[in-house]
Amino acid sequence: MFNKVAFILLITALLSSFAFAQSAQDISQQNFQTLVAGADKNNVLILDVRTAEEYAEGHVPGAMNITHTAIEDNLAKLATAKDKKIVIYCRSGRRAGIAADILAKHGFKNLYHLSGDMNGWTEAGLPIEK
Repeated sequence: MFNKVAFILLITALLSSFAFAQSAQDISQQNFQTLVAGADKNNVLILDVRTAEEYAEGHVPGAMNITHTAIEDNLAKLATAKDKKIVIYCRSGRRAGIAADILAKHGFKNLYHLSGDMNGWTEAGLPIEK
C-alpha cells in the first residue's frame, strides 16, 4: 500500500513540475538581477505569490504581492502587465507554479519563475525589502 501511495505522489509531483515548466521558464537569480537593473526594467513585473504575512517579513525589492489563491480575482489588476515579463516566486516553488499556470491559462505569455524562489534568494544573501 505504501509503495503505491509513494508512486502516485511521485507521478503527481513529476506531472506538476512538467506543467509548471510549460507555463514559465526559469530565470536565475543573476539573470533576474541583470534584467531588473537593465534598460528593460520598466517592462518587468515581480510577483510574490506568498501570503501577505510572508511578504511583510521580507520580499524581493519591488515585488507586488498577490497570493496564488487570489490570482484569478486580480486579473484586472494584472492586465496592464500582460505584455511585460512577469517574474513569479514564492517560498519554494509550488505556489509560483500554480500562479504561472493560472496566468498562462488567461493569456499571459512572458512568464518566468525565479530559480530558488525566496528560500534561494535569502540563502544567497540577496537584498530583501520589508
